[in-house]
Amino acid sequence: MNERPNILLIVTDEMRGDCMGNAGHPDVKTPYLDSLAQMGVRFPHAYSPCPSCVPARAVLHTGLSPRHAGRVGYQDCVPWNYGCTMAGELTRQGYQTHCAGKMHVYPSRSSMGFCSVELHDGYLHYGRFPGVDYSENQQVSDDYFYWLKNEKGIACDVTDSGVECNSWIARPWPYEEPLHPTNWVASRCIDFLRRRDPRKPFFLMASFVRPHAPYDAPACYFDLYRGRPLRKPLEGDWDRPDWRHTFGPAYNSPTGPEDPELIRQQQIGYYACITHLDHQIGRIWMSLVEHGLRDNTVILFVSDHGEMLSDHCWCHKSLPYQGSIHIPLLIAGPQQYIGRPGRTSDALASLQDIMPTVLSLAGAPVPPHLDGENLLGAPQRTWLHGEHVFRFQNRSSQFIVTRRDKYIWFSQTGEEQYFDLETDPGETCNAIDSPACRQRAALLRSHLAEALAGSEEGYSDGSRLIVGRPPQECLSNATLPNVPPENL
Repeated sequence: MNERPNILLIVTDEMRGDCMGNAGHPDVKTPYLDSLAQMGVRFPHAYSPCPSCVPARAVLHTGLSPRHAGRVGYQDCVPWNYGCTMAGELTRQGYQTHCAGKMHVYPSRSSMGFCSVELHDGYLHYGRFPGVDYSENQQVSDDYFYWLKNEKGIACDVTDSGVECNSWIARPWPYEEPLHPTNWVASRCIDFLRRRDPRKPFFLMASFVRPHAPYDAPACYFDLYRGRPLRKPLEGDWDRPDWRHTFGPAYNSPTGPEDPELIRQQQIGYYACITHLDHQIGRIWMSLVEHGLRDNTVILFVSDHGEMLSDHCWCHKSLPYQGSIHIPLLIAGPQQYIGRPGRTSDALASLQDIMPTVLSLAGAPVPPHLDGENLLGAPQRTWLHGEHVFRFQNRSSQFIVTRRDKYIWFSQTGEEQYFDLETDPGETCNAIDSPACRQRAALLRSHLAEALAGSEEGYSDGSRLIVGRPPQECLSNATLPNVPPENL
């Protein structure tokens, strides 16, 4: 047995932090994730600091804040030039590193320090449009699509059912279940365990696209939820239901459906994808047991961001609300690595903490330029700065979140929101004008002005926030190579 633990990092796409049985959700069934929570540590105060796929994954892979990673919004086709990455550091330390599933980097075959990658990014628009470089075409560069074509003998796609990759429409997977991309990622992870070098510890990243749309789990998972009463989406005194009419009705829409039955179908499809995913995680777990690896493997489970799921009339991500930024985070494994199992941590956790936590588990040096903290140590963070450029209705936002509350500032309009998450976890009441909350909101506002001091966009002079400065998805440092650890 290796003295250093094997590390399995399970990453999902667009999974809400409340959508697990162990998080107290009344509807979603996640038996394997609940078992992991019993074996390890649950972090109920975990957040994505820039809640969409590209910037969130930059934070995950580099251990940097969005500001330092240079990605503060969603923008494809910007080269990833990071010289210090989580997988790269583990590879340098003698780990056999492998990713199966989603990377969402550019170029798409960039390894980000992994020894090997079996790629499935889901449906990415930039890889489908006319004029894209042939090597970036998804039918060529994406291993899952290449495999699916060979399995079926014809070119098949995840949109063959008519469900778009950013839609709230849901319907079951039209092909055999083993051909589903969720099954494919689990199968590739299991195959890696079979053919790994047993003399080395491994770092395996199982990176699932679901429960990100399309909501297309196999039909049996839809059946689990069709006959059940489901919790209705959250509503607040600040909602803008009229915005549902200002964007497309189903294709790539940031706003949710109006029809209650379509909302219910959306929930069924989303929850079905989560339970399907949970069962595939169970397959990987069983494979660890069969290979005799369970007692020397630490498992981390996290998502890149959440999903609004028609809460407050919104869908998808990129927004500063709990459905979008609150993420699941579990760490499970042998007690000598994670401490007492079955506990809940009070740490204010972020995606940038995953890299230093993983490196610490591996006994590897943690580069001093990282912004994250080791979550199994003694994390000190008391507030977290997050942001996302979002041009629809000028909703680009900056936020400060703590264990108890949240302050939001919309940079283009100056609108502010304050939510007491202890008494109002559903963010139903904007208390920014409440006399009882005025002092607390002012404190969080000052934290934001501090966090944005010297920002490239000019959002703050260090003491006050400046409205109307043009946002940009990528800062100038996004295109510069990060400092390699040997040069620190």
